[in-house]
Amino acid sequence: MALVTKQEESHARLSDSLITKAAKKRRARSMIGYLAFVGPALLFFIMIQMIPFGMGVYYSFTSWNGISSTVEWVGLDNYIRIFTNDTRFFNSFLFTTKFMIAAVLISNAIGFTLALILNAALKTKNLLRTVYFLPNVIGGLLLGFIWQFIFVRGFAVIGDMTNIGFFQQPWLGDANTAFWGIVIVFAWQISGYMMVIYVAALQGLDRSLIEAAKIDGANAFQLLRKIIIPLVLPAFTICLFLTISMAFKIFDLNLSLTGGGPFNSTESVAINIYNEAFTMNNYGIGSAKSILFFLVVAIFTTIQVSITKKREVEA
Repeated sequence: MALVTKQEESHARLSDSLITKAAKKRRARSMIGYLAFVGPALLFFIMIQMIPFGMGVYYSFTSWNGISSTVEWVGLDNYIRIFTNDTRFFNSFLFTTKFMIAAVLISNAIGFTLALILNAALKTKNLLRTVYFLPNVIGGLLLGFIWQFIFVRGFAVIGDMTNIGFFQQPWLGDANTAFWGIVIVFAWQISGYMMVIYVAALQGLDRSLIEAAKIDGANAFQLLRKIIIPLVLPAFTICLFLTISMAFKIFDLNLSLTGGGPFNSTESVAINIYNEAFTMNNYGIGSAKSILFFLVVAIFTTIQVSITKKREVEA
């Protein structure tokens, strides 16, 4: 009897051992398969994002002209100089903040309005969606040069022919009109992208809720305020995040349209950093500015996402 019990225990241990080995082999194969898919993307992310970011953090504590083989460690001097003796950087940050607010509000308002219109049963809605989305396909540099020609040459010709003051203004030669010129072009480019996201959200709505509200006597404004907007708040979260980050980081459109002029009045933070690092060869200060800019954008977008996510839950 004791012999049988020992044999059973031995078989049980052997069976457990085989099961454990088989489980380990399955986990190993699963891990290999996981790494085969994720590994290249992770390696690419580390090489393209993490390593340059780490180098930027390091260079922000140094004085380097980008050419010399010697790099001088200066500690926090670059950051102190930015906060105490760089009014141009803070002016560019003020411009970027004002631009972000105006561009985000206008582009989302236009995108959502277009989505509401094109979500209706129109025969040409697919064609119109494509037409409105096309500006987003054009590169920022090319778009800036196209609109520079429109503002400088096109508007001037129309103004001479019609004597309408709107077209006779020096759109890119005055600080106020240049600001709104950049806002107009940015909104024109990005509104179609926002429209696509809003259209996808509107098409996912439960039509029975809207029909029930109509039966209860809700008008169009009440439907929009009480039913549609609360249900598409996740789309608002995405669109606000995208437009805030893109408006903060505006560079190519700003560079080709105004170049930061007139008199640096439309110089964005990205252009300021570019000029500091690559025009004046102050790589240390340029890196410090980029780190500060990254922190500001990260904090701002995190706050925005947390606020809109709470509104989603409440709705």
